[in-house]
Amino acid sequence: MKVFTLLLQDARHAEIINGISSFVGEDASGSFGILAGHARLMTTLVMGLARYRVANEPWQYLAQPGAVLYFHNNLLSICTRHYLRDENYMRISNDLQQKLLAEEQELAAVKNNLQRMEKEILKHMWALRRGEG
Repeated sequence: MKVFTLLLQDARHAEIINGISSFVGEDASGSFGILAGHARLMTTLVMGLARYRVANEPWQYLAQPGAVLYFHNNLLSICTRHYLRDENYMRISNDLQQKLLAEEQELAAVKNNLQRMEKEILKHMWALRRGEG
């Protein structure tokens, strides 16, 4: 059986998993699979679950809030802000809902705050330009 290597990287750490026999993920065009020897591929994974299998062992699940995937020369690299791995589908699904979605909500709040700050700065600059500052 032909295998490849998976390199998982997030903001805190990286890990290498050898002996991967298959990977299934999803990008904007839908689900896709990767086997050893696959052509070069680069895409962005949508937020959710991907899965991979080491040899004939049970599927391992990978939860992530979106990631960049690159496959070349039997090395699959996945780079993301944060990821969770588990072999239990229900447990990782719950973790995805609780942890990763909460993280996305926090990021949305930060973006909203930045937009409000930008609006206030523009108002202040407009007032200075009119001589009111």
